[in-house]
Amino acid sequence: MTERPDAALIETTLAAVANAGIDIRHALFERFLSAYPNRHSAFLNLDAASRRMTDETLQILFGLATDEGWVWPLVAELVVTHRNYGALLADEYDAFIDLTIDELGRAAGRTWTGAHAAAWLRQGEILKAMIRRALAEWESAMPGGRAAAPA
Repeated sequence: MTERPDAALIETTLAAVANAGIDIRHALFERFLSAYPNRHSAFLNLDAASRRMTDETLQILFGLATDEGWVWPLVAELVVTHRNYGALLADEYDAFIDLTIDELGRAAGRTWTGAHAAAWLRQGEILKAMIRRALAEWESAMPGGRAAAPA
């Protein structure tokens, strides 16, 4: 693991939010489902899913900042797993990432600076690019959700 400059800023934010005792998932999912109401039915247990999705997103963003090797395989796996809930567009993933970062900023309060926001946004853009790569690779391998026929 190689320490990168964004990691310390991201870790500071996570600690500030934890110390404040704020669970961002409630506001995050309220905002996400308000923007994408058709996705509400995909959540059989919203409480469990919101915990898992919020935690995974935060772990992945921190993992990107610390250059963890497990991030890409996890992102690729999550993208294919999400295909079970219908075709998710890159815009929906983007919105979830952006809303996560925005809610972190709100929860961090005075700890949140321009440098913190920039660090999270940089990692968010990297994650968005990874998701687009995973979407493209899975679509190539499984057009329409089915395995491609051997050539």
